[in-house]
Amino acid sequence: MKIKTLKTEHRLCTCCMEEHIVKYVLIDETQTFKGQKVNYQAQYTYCDKADEFYADETQMQDNDISLKDAYRKALGLLTSKEIIAIRTKYAISQSDLCMLLGWGGKTITRYETHQVQDRAHDTILRKIDSDPEWFISLLTDSKSSFSEAAYKKYLSTAIELYETERDIYLRRAIKADYARFEENKIAQGNASLSLDKVVDVIRYFAASQKVTDLYKVKLMKLMWYADALSYKERGYAITGLAYQSLPMGAVPIGHNSIIDLKGIPCEEIDMGETTAYHFSLNGKNTFPSLSYDEKKILDIVIKKLGKLTKNDIIEFMHSEAAYKNTASKEIISFEYANQLQI
Repeated sequence: MKIKTLKTEHRLCTCCMEEHIVKYVLIDETQTFKGQKVNYQAQYTYCDKADEFYADETQMQDNDISLKDAYRKALGLLTSKEIIAIRTKYAISQSDLCMLLGWGGKTITRYETHQVQDRAHDTILRKIDSDPEWFISLLTDSKSSFSEAAYKKYLSTAIELYETERDIYLRRAIKADYARFEENKIAQGNASLSLDKVVDVIRYFAASQKVTDLYKVKLMKLMWYADALSYKERGYAITGLAYQSLPMGAVPIGHNSIIDLKGIPCEEIDMGETTAYHFSLNGKNTFPSLSYDEKKILDIVIKKLGKLTKNDIIEFMHSEAAYKNTASKEIISFEYANQLQI
């Protein structure tokens, strides 16, 4: 029998009814629950005078949960702690989560303690955990069931989670799109893709008072010039983006997804038949992923091109050897950076 001492304490021992040092221990146990043999750790108090292990009411409750969590794990169900974590993530009470899901008022309380959930309820809890957007939808549908304060609190938390989860999925998708360049590092300027740097480069341009009318077309060109200049001066790009040759110049692969990354100050402007994307960042800002040398490179690009109009920067890009020597829709090689005009 494997025994681990958690702590010792001098107190009245309820086993022998004398005051002395008692041990609180964990013991590895094996038990069959609902036909499933499971291993788990149980908590006990040890009295050396009587040479006995015993459990108080709290320990018995904890041991019951430990047994049932071991059973849950064996069947691939959420443990009680994981259910608590899901509820805590949304900062929602047990009764309110039941209300949101249309379950009995004590269902979550039971699942977090002594009752093992069925597979159907487990699936719903997993979906809530992985899909904040669904949580928001359920919350909106049942808005009248909550107080205004509770509704706003849960909605705010869920929206924040949605934005975080969305950014994670978006980053994974962009990185997956760049897997094709693993054997062609020159396409990325001898740099690995860093979405943190991508975000900070865009924010750096958007924050500069020396960059005027920063819309998407102009931004894409500034990004290419920054990476190309970095490659020219240092032998490797800043962001690790790969750029495609399109009619208006260089555009990074995944550009539509990139501007949706968390932290990028992009404002959508309805232009009637089309949508314009404007980038602007006010106030005091930091750019933690960018080095001093990288900021210097960005400052050079800003000084040379920051005041150009969209049409001017397109025309300037069209005169680059990199653009002239790259077929439409092909990837622009960073080898042309050595002939850069800035």
